[in-house]
Amino acid sequence: MNEKEMKKWQCRSDLALEAVEQMVGQVDQSQEEGVKYEEDDIRGLKVTCIDVAPEAVERVGKKAGRYMTLDTSAIMTHDHDQLTVAMEVFAEQFGKLLKHRGIKETDTCLVIGLGNDHVTPDALGPLVVDEVIVTRHLYELSPNDVDRNYREVSALAPGVMGMTGIETSDIIESLVKKIKPNFLVVVDALASRSISRVNKMIQMTDTGIAPGSGVGNKRKAVDEETLGIPVFAVGVPTVVDAVSITSDTIDLLLKHIGKSLKEENRSYKKLVPFSAARQTYTEDDLPSPELREQFLGQIGNLEEEEKRQLISEVLTPNGFNLIVTPKGIDSDMENLATLISNGINRVLHPNVQFS
Repeated sequence: MNEKEMKKWQCRSDLALEAVEQMVGQVDQSQEEGVKYEEDDIRGLKVTCIDVAPEAVERVGKKAGRYMTLDTSAIMTHDHDQLTVAMEVFAEQFGKLLKHRGIKETDTCLVIGLGNDHVTPDALGPLVVDEVIVTRHLYELSPNDVDRNYREVSALAPGVMGMTGIETSDIIESLVKKIKPNFLVVVDALASRSISRVNKMIQMTDTGIAPGSGVGNKRKAVDEETLGIPVFAVGVPTVVDAVSITSDTIDLLLKHIGKSLKEENRSYKKLVPFSAARQTYTEDDLPSPELREQFLGQIGNLEEEEKRQLISEVLTPNGFNLIVTPKGIDSDMENLATLISNGINRVLHPNVQFS
């Protein structure tokens, strides 16, 4: 399968980390020309930074720029202390991204919450905007009384074209021309190609965003080329498609079998009883090629992209490649919105304090 064919059917994802993994292999094992990858552990949270150079855009499938991700399980555990740590790390990394692009503390900002607030997994943007501290009206009405530690900030959730009849990017472009902010922050829900990353990863980038691209409904881009000012996008993958779920399930099944065989020293001819306890799997848990074929036939030894292509060819034509979100999405979205809005507030307004 050549690269053109791979791109034609590749699974939906808005994450640069997944795009790099898909197009140039595991980023923590190799460095592709034009792609700079750094990984760090900050207060127990995995933080990655990917710089995509212009010459790597076509290979990676992402715009040139910086992509930062914060990987945390705190969002799923609903632990207040962990969520506070995640918020602080997010604010720190988002602040670094703004400084990377030369944003000054006096620069004015417009925050846009993309998405449909009537659809829970797509409501991240509007929920964040509801909690962003806006100050532009104070600067307009009584500028001499405003604490200068609070930046001039405005915010809007413009809805989606199916509700307004207007292209979202046109609304934003008109607003930018009218109020003339120095930079834009866009918040949106994303799509992932891995079930392990849904509601567990926050992506920050200085490349803007193409709304709906992860679910095959790509709209006009909201970026610096379109608006003439720096555009920073913050997003969390809240959905995954059925192809990814099926592929990941096959991988987990093989790893579970391999791990159980090693631990229990079972005969490879017997299937392994499944435990209800939560398990952690690694690539080392995969059984040998012979055992994979023993359990799953030729499918067990397919390369990752070949396996996904096969599943896509089965599900997509029949309309079964559904877009799925976790059952606990309501409470997850509340935590995500609070985490991101508090982080943005801390970056935009240095005087903000949280208990």
